Amino acid sequence: MPSASDLDAVTVDAMGTLVELHEPVERLARALQDRGVERSREHVAEAFRKEVDYYLLHKLSATDSTSLAALRRECARVFLEAADADLDPAEFSPAFVEAMVFRPLDGAVAALERLRAAGLSLACVSDWDIGLREQLAKVGLDHLFDVVLTSAEAGAPKPEPALFREALSRLRVEPGRAVHVGDGDTDRDGAGAAGLAFEPVPLATVPERLGLR
Repeated sequence: MPSASDLDAVTVDAMGTLVELHEPVERLARALQDRGVERSREHVAEAFRKEVDYYLLHKLSATDSTSLAALRRECARVFLEAADADLDPAEFSPAFVEAMVFRPLDGAVAALERLRAAGLSLACVSDWDIGLREQLAKVGLDHLFDVVLTSAEAGAPKPEPALFREALSRLRVEPGRAVHVGDGDTDRDGAGAAGLAFEPVPLATVPERLGLR
């Protein structure tokens, strides 16, 4: 386990490490109801699962604002088809995006603030579309990071090491002076392949694990 005194930077995964979705099924059900479509929670949940599967396969396509808008329309289309809702995907897309409300995991903000106070540079490094910084800004987290880098922007999903190497290049930090915090094997394997140390979730306890008091 590295010590903070041996580090210059900490990179952090987003979903499941830094943030989580807050009641997406309930919000999507209300968005449908607002348009006169009544569906059971189970039906909406299944439609959302199908949309997530589609998103995970296509997230790398959203590399700029135009392609991000296109991806969001397609995600809305997949969701509506699975929900048997005869609505226009282009019209529903903004409501679909608004239903994706993220919130910080318990202790995450305090942990990041302690790491910054210790003089460490921070990067959010995530398998996400180009819209990650927008989502972090909505929950007031973007200012905590020196770099926000997604797999879509880097053209390299986890566990490819190129994603981590590009983040460190932007931070101007050597791999041996950085640790990545994540919640899965792709985080562990990608960080290791790029030469970073790895610490598992929860993010809330990372400062203590690095020896900060």
